Amino acid sequence: MEAKLPDALTARLQRAAQEPERYILRLYVTGLTPRSARAIKNLQTICDEYLAGRYDLEVIDIYQQPVLTRGEQIIAAPTLIKKLPLPMRRIIGDLSNRERVLLGLDLIVTPDQAHGKQT
Repeated sequence: MEAKLPDALTARLQRAAQEPERYILRLYVTGLTPRSARAIKNLQTICDEYLAGRYDLEVIDIYQQPVLTRGEQIIAAPTLIKKLPLPMRRIIGDLSNRERVLLGLDLIVTPDQAHGKQT
């Protein structure tokens, strides 16, 4: 059974699909823990530097809004999901490994990708 997206998210995804460089990001956290705070801060720093004015970030506390995790297969938190641009990606952890986050967001490429090899 496919989960139905809220109308507001559907509208944002449709707008973003028309703007190819717009990023739609969802960060799932578990309360106001130090790990959650680090993930939020690390992601905001990266987004401000690499995606200024080109991203929508929604931070979801899975304790306060568990219904928003349905269909997302959240198995650990923090988890970042890049909805757009495609392909969709998931990054788990406090997002402190900057290179891993940049690769996951397709903001940098590996040497293999730059030379046309698939990883």
